[in-house]
Amino acid sequence: MLDFSKFLKYSKPGPRYTSYPTALEFSDAYGYDEYIQKIQNQDPSRPLSLYFHLPFCRNACYFCGCNVVFTSKEDKMLRYIEYLKRELKILSSHLDCNRQVIQMHFGGGTPTFFTAEQLKVIIDEIKSYFPNFIDGAEISCEIDPRHIDEDQMRVMSEAGFNRVSFGIQDFNEKVQIAVHRVQPYEVTKNAMDLARKYNMVSVNVDLIYGLPFQTLETFKETLRLALTLDPDRFAIFNYAHVPWMKKTMRKIDETTLPMPDEKLQIMQYTIDFLTSHGYKMIGMDHFAKPEDELFKAIKKGELHRNFQGYTTKGGADLIGVGLTSIGEGVDSYNQNFKDMKEYEKAIDDGKLPFERGVVLNEDDLIRQYVIMELMSNFKLDIRRFEKLFNIEFKTYFADAIEALKPFAEEELLTMDENYIECSETGTLLIRNIAMPFDAYMKKHAASKKTFSKTV
Repeated sequence: MLDFSKFLKYSKPGPRYTSYPTALEFSDAYGYDEYIQKIQNQDPSRPLSLYFHLPFCRNACYFCGCNVVFTSKEDKMLRYIEYLKRELKILSSHLDCNRQVIQMHFGGGTPTFFTAEQLKVIIDEIKSYFPNFIDGAEISCEIDPRHIDEDQMRVMSEAGFNRVSFGIQDFNEKVQIAVHRVQPYEVTKNAMDLARKYNMVSVNVDLIYGLPFQTLETFKETLRLALTLDPDRFAIFNYAHVPWMKKTMRKIDETTLPMPDEKLQIMQYTIDFLTSHGYKMIGMDHFAKPEDELFKAIKKGELHRNFQGYTTKGGADLIGVGLTSIGEGVDSYNQNFKDMKEYEKAIDDGKLPFERGVVLNEDDLIRQYVIMELMSNFKLDIRRFEKLFNIEFKTYFADAIEALKPFAEEELLTMDENYIECSETGTLLIRNIAMPFDAYMKKHAASKKTFSKTV
């Protein structure tokens, strides 16, 4: 059992490190012309990973931190498809679209809020610009089980989609009502059956702990029910309560949120429960069956992390298309406009809808490597790092090594000349363990309204 009093002192705001530097460092100092030059000068031998943001939802789920547009009007969705087409046309004038595509992901919002016919139009348009999807490319879609039918699943299957991710969050009705997302077990089961019928290679389910009215006992039942669906992967997220950023979160009564010690108990039980049923913990919030490629990647120390979560598809340039989408190059991040009017105006002006980003300096690239290795593989090979960057690790990161000593003393990690490696319990605090390597943390240390809490 965990010593919860030991862990509670680490409950403080910290990044989730889907990128380093984090999105807080994005700014308009990285200008449009520089961005265009970056994508024009990308190495043509590097493959592409494509992300398409389909932002529409019918109603708000109060826990959601995504950039969404609430609507029930079809004309808005048809208009968005036309702008996606125009964005792709402009993008093709700057980017070599004949490069290999190894990954594509539809995120949202609710991508399957679009009809089967509309999804087919979007997919056909994409493939007209990007003709070189490799065999076995990972093509995935986030799905709200309340908004999926057989025609949509058939269209995706015929287009080569092989992974889907179903949002569940929690099966407890009281919790569902509190977060404004009522989704009976049968609805999710029907969606899962469709995915299997149409031969999705991997089916992921998302759960969230830390939601209102959740307890260890209620979450045990959610896990039991979720296991009956036999997913290939679980993503178990720690709810990030950031009402200063997301207005819908203000509808959640904070007094109903579980305390950090309860959340730790939920996470510890989740780890024990899923590992006892054949799943392996991958990264800080994923679990996969042993035959899953994520499991194989972590065994080899080859797991990667980006804005789409954990992936085996490293070494690719990420191209974000659509409202608020984020892209990633070798030494830069870029983000499209979050406001629909600004997004449309840029495209009307014949420009890509780029708003802001950041170009990474040498120190950023060094720290990015360390943080992402820890976040992905819970382990840093110091000798490999020194060979890659021609830097003496203990000198460059003397302050970080000092900051990690308490973690080592509490047996949350081990450190020697060759490795930094998290213990099994230390993985629960991987965000805290990565933070000493973050050069920007001092700038944000005084603010309590910057990041969600790590525990």
